[in-house]
Amino acid sequence: MISTSKVALVTGAGTGIGRNTALRLLEEGYSVVLAGRRIELLEKTKREAGDSGSRTLIAPTDVGSPESVRGLFTKIRETFGRLDLLFNNAGIGAPAIPLEEISYEQWKAVVDVNLTGAFLCTQEAFRIMKEQKPRGGRIINNGSISAHVPRPFSSPYTATKHAITGLTRSTSLDGRPYDIACGQIDIGNAATEMTDRMAEGIIQADGKKAVEPRMDAENVANAVVYMAGLPLDANVLFMTVMATKMPFVGRG
Repeated sequence: MISTSKVALVTGAGTGIGRNTALRLLEEGYSVVLAGRRIELLEKTKREAGDSGSRTLIAPTDVGSPESVRGLFTKIRETFGRLDLLFNNAGIGAPAIPLEEISYEQWKAVVDVNLTGAFLCTQEAFRIMKEQKPRGGRIINNGSISAHVPRPFSSPYTATKHAITGLTRSTSLDGRPYDIACGQIDIGNAATEMTDRMAEGIIQADGKKAVEPRMDAENVANAVVYMAGLPLDANVLFMTVMATKMPFVGRG
């Protein structure tokens, strides 16, 4: 078993926000479990960590599968013996097509990863955090500004992000007696592979296509590190980090 001060699990750690956040947590001295479906991307994150990569554990995982998630947390127990931070970051979207054209399979894929995956990881994190000494830990959910307002043709993604807000509130309440804090970071237009299409223009609420400003994903990673660094008697329940000039507030 590896002896370490603090242990973090980042889902979706192979790309974008997950990769950036995992690297920042390593810089802050955490040992980090890198979870995701594609091992080659997790290995790339570990290489980017350089010397800090010695404090990483690569754990290929399908967060929508109960068996895969149980295997992930068994590996965490065996390797580190505890978990201080869970960043429920893994997420996908469906094609931007009219609601009535979305297939059941497309809907279910988004729900399985974005919502069921976060629930399954939260459930397993509770089991570790309630028993470990010192007791407790922190869970941070990756929400979205879609948890507040939708984009056109985004019903599966938007529905799951609204549901994540409910999960965040329930987790915060249910974790209270066990020193488990839970918060949510709602992100708007971080520059990742998932938002590359915004640089070419995407459909707006009025039906027009427009290029949208994006921000460096490092800003999100820094915000997560801040939330994670609070003592367990303090909590950021909700935080919004967004590109300043993106069309979120005001009339679109």
